[in-house]
Amino acid sequence: MVEIGAGRGALTEKLLARAERLVAIELDSYLAAHLRLRFKSDPRLEIVEANALETDLLLWGPAVIAGNLPYYAATAIIGKAVRLPVPRAVFLIQKEVAERLVAQPGTRAYGFLTVATALFADVELLFEVKPSAFHPPPKVDSAVVRLVPHAPALDDTEGFLRFAAQCFRHKRKTIRNNLAEIYSQEVVGTWPEARLRAEQIGFERLLEMYGRVARVEKLPLP
Repeated sequence: MVEIGAGRGALTEKLLARAERLVAIELDSYLAAHLRLRFKSDPRLEIVEANALETDLLLWGPAVIAGNLPYYAATAIIGKAVRLPVPRAVFLIQKEVAERLVAQPGTRAYGFLTVATALFADVELLFEVKPSAFHPPPKVDSAVVRLVPHAPALDDTEGFLRFAAQCFRHKRKTIRNNLAEIYSQEVVGTWPEARLRAEQIGFERLLEMYGRVARVEKLPLP
């Protein structure tokens, strides 16, 4: 297994009880030294002092990835993990972000993050964690999510992500108005979704919409 953000080793200890080998990635040099001292007698653990976002997480093979993610980097780490050919990733993250990952169309939490994650992985919110479980307690609730990467439904993933980002660019604008910055009205103006907002449109339908425009013209690089 690969653990991201091992900290003082609370989760590390639990993972070692289940894993044959554990690689713990910790950015803070003081905490990395603490981990080496705390677990010095266990040869199954490798401490890597590094930034997980700058680390090749496949260096140790297609391992299960887990971690209590720092809130400021959670979305970036999730975006990296779901693109990897790993069995699954299980993360403790801010509850608000977890709800966005599993949100349904038509809800306030549904948005680009939902769609971008669904392109690469199946997501399940497993359970919530209250602030009292931490020391010191944070000011927000947390939740555990499980992400199981899968092959994307299309080859041009970056093109679709740019398209989806444009659809969600202005939350209160319709699809017609958001896409008008890039596509002519002849391309999108007659769509049945033209008067809808992106938050009302499910992932599969967005894929279908991108298929229409991809046949007409390429979305330019930013």
